[in-house]
Amino acid sequence: MGRNLTRKIIRDHLVSGEMIPGREISLRIDQTLTQDATGTMAYLQWMAMGLDRVRTELSVSYVDHNTLQMGFQNADDHRFLRSVAARYGIVFSPPGTGICHQLHLENFARPGKTLIGSDSHTPTAGGVGSLAMGAGGLSVALAMAGEPYTIPMPKVFQIHLTGRLQAWAGAKDIILHVLGLLSVKGGVGAVLEYAGPGVDGLTVPERATITNMGAELGATASVFPSDEQTREFLTRMGRPEDFAPLSADPDASYDQVIEIDLDSIEPMAARPHMPDLVVPIRELDGLAVDQVAIGSCTNSSYTDLKTAALVLRNRQASRNTDLFIAPGSKQVLKLLNREGLLEALLDSGARLLECSCGPCIGMGGSPTSAGVSLRTFNRNFEGRSGTQDAQVYLVGPAAAAQAALVGRITDPKTWGAAPEKPTLPQDVPSIRHLFIMPPPQEQAQGVEICCGPNIVPLEEFSTLPRKIEAQVLIVLGDNVTTDHILPGGAAVTALRSNLPAISKFIFNRVDQEFVVRAEKAPAGIIVGGENYGQGSSREHAALGPRHLGVRIVLAKSFARIHKANLINFGILPLVFANPDDHARLTVGQAIELDTVELASRTEIPLQILEGAEILVRHDLTVKELEIINAGGLLNMARVR
Repeated sequence: MGRNLTRKIIRDHLVSGEMIPGREISLRIDQTLTQDATGTMAYLQWMAMGLDRVRTELSVSYVDHNTLQMGFQNADDHRFLRSVAARYGIVFSPPGTGICHQLHLENFARPGKTLIGSDSHTPTAGGVGSLAMGAGGLSVALAMAGEPYTIPMPKVFQIHLTGRLQAWAGAKDIILHVLGLLSVKGGVGAVLEYAGPGVDGLTVPERATITNMGAELGATASVFPSDEQTREFLTRMGRPEDFAPLSADPDASYDQVIEIDLDSIEPMAARPHMPDLVVPIRELDGLAVDQVAIGSCTNSSYTDLKTAALVLRNRQASRNTDLFIAPGSKQVLKLLNREGLLEALLDSGARLLECSCGPCIGMGGSPTSAGVSLRTFNRNFEGRSGTQDAQVYLVGPAAAAQAALVGRITDPKTWGAAPEKPTLPQDVPSIRHLFIMPPPQEQAQGVEICCGPNIVPLEEFSTLPRKIEAQVLIVLGDNVTTDHILPGGAAVTALRSNLPAISKFIFNRVDQEFVVRAEKAPAGIIVGGENYGQGSSREHAALGPRHLGVRIVLAKSFARIHKANLINFGILPLVFANPDDHARLTVGQAIELDTVELASRTEIPLQILEGAEILVRHDLTVKELEIINAGGLLNMARVR
């Protein structure tokens, strides 16, 4: 029996463990990336290890999330990140250069390499055949130290594509279709591997849109083969030497096969407030739109923005609709400018934003109160846009541009003939000179690390007690996201390097009394439903509760990255043995848990001090229990 593409890459990087789904494996990591919102904490953790130089083939520090520099906090963070990069051998991408995933795809991603990044959309690099995974910042810091990355061996789902996209349908519509089939938790514990004759007609930018939004399925990674499309892309990016052919064996096996006929794909939209609430756009015909935003790491490539520009050229957007355009990189911007397409966008009335994440994380560009916003982004969680009652829909660039013209969503049948699908030109301008390369190690020794007053070293957390006596701090439903746990936006993101300050915002858009209760309780337990912690990789959604004394999160199920972050910081992730017991827990109840039993039993009693008892389970490995008992992974790293 042959091997699929995912298992080939894992086999080549396997340090320990068996390639049996669910078993713990450890992988050698070739590349890492960080962005500024998660990178400041990741590098504080890296520095706590006391090493002199990163030990990966490549590590890149991107600044793309909070580039507004309102006040000194972000400016200080960026200066800190620049000095850390120079000191420890990390490539630095200054603010405004572009979005980390677009830049990494253009400049550094390589077929067959492993990549982890402190951003959940790191799987974008799977568009060129990388096994790329989102992770918490501490996991990335450890990978930079040469430590293997430990995950459960994923299942591999083949997404078998046939046919070709027709008319106005695009790559965004493919991944929205997949989300509609599988849901936001349908990829948990799996890698989505794309194959079949339909793959041949998809360019790397289109593939990257699809792999980017695999994160919305909860997937460990998404990956395409490295083929002629990959060779063409890397050649046009000026790095043909990085190409290597890579594909599954013809007789490879998969845990599940999902068939999709691209001929049948039509323009789609995800309705508020989840990326899997998918309908054909034609069903939304006539919906008035207050705002259109085109960009993000999902749809800010040259081909995406050229598609929008061709729709908007020689036409003007509706006066009742705000239109934002955020190119994914300065390379994209230069290409649009060279071809006169930047002028077409500006003449349509669009507002040109910096090459950054921007409105996708509520960093400017918030919709009006109760406004309808059409976005080419990857997430439409409630409040993520910065406007709590906004109605955010996710669509592709063509649909977004069409709606901007008339101020409402229209049936694609009225759009006329679709333009020819854009392709990259032969002579793509390089922006590689904008990256700041680190000096040689002997020179780097003298680099001073610049820490402003908002950069606070991470505290050392206590070990796990033999008995946890805690109070139920909050009881939540299904699909709680990291945006619910810790909101984004300029004010909050500016505090990512200051744990005591940012912890004041935990759950503040869900329950403004949460922090008050947590600070009064001896210890805390958070109760959640299915898929707790889905969304971004922000480890502050675990760090903040830990700082506030949370020792247990009890849920019906967990999202992969958030569960790993909880473990990394010494919080016990437990699940209900009987999901109906969720209804028995209320805010303010006191509970006790004997932690000694964790090592010998996977099902243990949790005592509610009113006299009741419920059973809870864990699937923690010996190593994960060791981490939690030590008070977190950083405590163990300090010991080493």
